[in-house]
Amino acid sequence: MMVNLIDKIGDWNPQLLRELKGRLKIFPVAIALIISLLGQLILFLFQLKDFPGENYSLVGQYCSLSKSYIQQQDALSRQINTLYTAISNFKKTKASSTVSLVDLQTELNSANAKSKALNKYILENFCPPNQLDIQLWWRDHLEYIFLSLSVIFIFTLLVAGTYLLINNLANEERHGTLNFIRLSPQSEVNILTGKLLGVPILVYLVTLAAVPLHLYAGRSANIALSYIFSFYAVLAASCIFFYSAALLFGLVCRWFNSFQPWLGSGSVLVFLIMTMMIASSSGSSFNNSTAWFRLFSPFDVTNHLFPNLFHIYNGLPLKKMQFFYLPIGTNVSSIVGFHLLSYSLCTYGIWQALKRCFRNPNTAVISKLQSYLLVAGLQVMMWGFTLQYVKNYCPPSLVNQASTCLYDVNSQIGENFIWLGFCNSVLLLGLIAILSPHRQAIQDWARYKHQGLWKKSLLKDLIFGEKSIALIAMGINVAIAIIPLIVWIAVAPILNVHHNPSLLGLGNNVHRIHVVFALALFITLMMIYATIAQLMLMMKTSKRSLWAIGTVTAAMFLPPMILQFLTIYPSKNATIWLFSSFPWAGVEYASTTTIFLALLGELSVLALLNFQLTRQVKLAGESATKALLVGR
Repeated sequence: MMVNLIDKIGDWNPQLLRELKGRLKIFPVAIALIISLLGQLILFLFQLKDFPGENYSLVGQYCSLSKSYIQQQDALSRQINTLYTAISNFKKTKASSTVSLVDLQTELNSANAKSKALNKYILENFCPPNQLDIQLWWRDHLEYIFLSLSVIFIFTLLVAGTYLLINNLANEERHGTLNFIRLSPQSEVNILTGKLLGVPILVYLVTLAAVPLHLYAGRSANIALSYIFSFYAVLAASCIFFYSAALLFGLVCRWFNSFQPWLGSGSVLVFLIMTMMIASSSGSSFNNSTAWFRLFSPFDVTNHLFPNLFHIYNGLPLKKMQFFYLPIGTNVSSIVGFHLLSYSLCTYGIWQALKRCFRNPNTAVISKLQSYLLVAGLQVMMWGFTLQYVKNYCPPSLVNQASTCLYDVNSQIGENFIWLGFCNSVLLLGLIAILSPHRQAIQDWARYKHQGLWKKSLLKDLIFGEKSIALIAMGINVAIAIIPLIVWIAVAPILNVHHNPSLLGLGNNVHRIHVVFALALFITLMMIYATIAQLMLMMKTSKRSLWAIGTVTAAMFLPPMILQFLTIYPSKNATIWLFSSFPWAGVEYASTTTIFLALLGELSVLALLNFQLTRQVKLAGESATKALLVGR
């Protein structure tokens, strides 16, 4: 039976069989099971220290008499507070009748004496054993075990599994066996699926050994079986997503060497801790454009399925979540379905990148066409969470006029404007690094162009070609990112329900023409950074990638840092800020003419950089062609 199963696994996925044979040995499996069982026992015994015994308090949660004693304490406390207030008011009014004051003080002393006597009785006496609700204690105890195991599952699977996968790829690369795997006739999907299922097998065993206790504790705590399996579905989807990302990180970022697995798993750990803290906060909300990124953590949906996880009783944040005004937070099915859909789409995209770079690690992670889909998809998700209806929404300008508060989409978008710009900037800068080809690729591309061997049009190759320079592609990506903002600016007057001067919700001094110029400055800056990066990657030095990263980083961050150090603020020197990497900081304080002149200046810089880039590409193509002809 076991031999047949092993043969079937080997026939279906030889890579999985290789990973299982290397890990499913008696000693490692025994250690994994012992760790799991020992951890469950410690968790079970840890709660037993609070078992309600002979010395259990009269006002404890599981004492049936606690309600009456707490009511007496509350009544005496209210009486004492009332008497203190009455005495204080009596003294302030300076009433002539001293009898009433004496009566109040006498009554206060009597109430204090009763309160002290009651508290002393509660401290000196314990709840009778027949008044202890042991059944309720066991239910809460098992719920505690269930919730604790849920959190342990998340951290163990995601952090440990991510570390093992990245470490395995690093070891394979170090020992040279990964190149042999690449030469295998198996498909990329088959090989990487074997890695994903086989490498963390001991982590799977540790978790699966605790599933029976997890299920038993959940059902004993009256948690619906559908909710428990919804949690399992989200956890499985998150594992596939994070493990796929770990495989991609292990293949692409090889230069971190032995530090690579710690960096990858550490990043996942920090992300989980941060999202857990946000999910446990009573003030957390999904009413912002970056809410989608929180959904990659399982903690929010886990908190929604099991509200006692973080004890948030003022309403679960996911219940109010909307997507393009669709109330997807109204029921558990839509919430879990949206999580699974998000994981599925992103995992699919990661696997497309894995298939591209597994056989050839030096190729770009994504193609130009895929970059367009990535940017467009991110805009859909960010704008979907930006556009949420908030009842009685009051923009900052009308916060003191609650009676006139209406839903104001302009103010809502304006509040998310910075986040939209920041996320798009990070994405576009990342795409510059990914899509910009290196010197040899551009030489090959320019040589074919110079020799007239192209069968495709130049424009088509610039848009979709793998080796062509990425400026046109970056221009398309920037255009995709700002199209929603342009549409908003165009329809903003129709959406101005308050008819206030702050038309776009960005401040009274920011007009539509200013926002248009700000977008134009943003486009120009992104294209300048893309051109600088491409120029650096044309260098003959082997460290051209570091030169590109360093130059673009310096161009972005040095100017605003210098201005801040010199205490040159946008409100007083808006013109200088228009030429920095954060021009929108000065848009509110600059005149239209000044902004227009700043835009012309940056366009001139862009034109000069592109002239230099065109010249270098032409020279590279000519020199490569001459070298080829001489070689013949």
